[in-house]
Amino acid sequence: MGVRRSLQSGGVVLSFMANVFTVLSTATNYWTRHQGGHSGLWQECNHGVCSNIPCQTTLAVTAACMVLAVGFGIVSMIMGLRIRCHPGESLRAQTTSALHFLCGLLLLIAFVGYTVKNAWKNDVFFSWSYFSGWLALPFSILAGFCFLLADMIAQSTEAISGFPVCL
Repeated sequence: MGVRRSLQSGGVVLSFMANVFTVLSTATNYWTRHQGGHSGLWQECNHGVCSNIPCQTTLAVTAACMVLAVGFGIVSMIMGLRIRCHPGESLRAQTTSALHFLCGLLLLIAFVGYTVKNAWKNDVFFSWSYFSGWLALPFSILAGFCFLLADMIAQSTEAISGFPVCL
């Protein structure tokens, strides 16, 4: 297996891991812990009783960015699998890389906004859902770089294939 195929395989694995962590982070409500409970993007639980969080602008932006990141991540993973299984289709690699970078940007916007909103509270501690979302960020960006490098290798191979090699 060549370097290009290894990069594509690595990109698919990294994309899968990024999607798992992003979905896990978005779906669970353990973003912050506080005295007597915990909260996430959708619900707040106090002393075992969970209720929906009233609409707040920062929280709505964070939730929207997370949902978009999940959607773009799943689409980019499917495109990456298609590139990996059908080696002749190199036009999708740049789009796949761009989608992975867009997922990373959306995750960054979501987590920076959420961090700024909650970092100054004395009794609030970030929890495992929050950190699993931060873990998805480097996986998504690295997956984008894997597909970008694999595409660059494919383009350079095509560019020099017509030249005679005399050593």
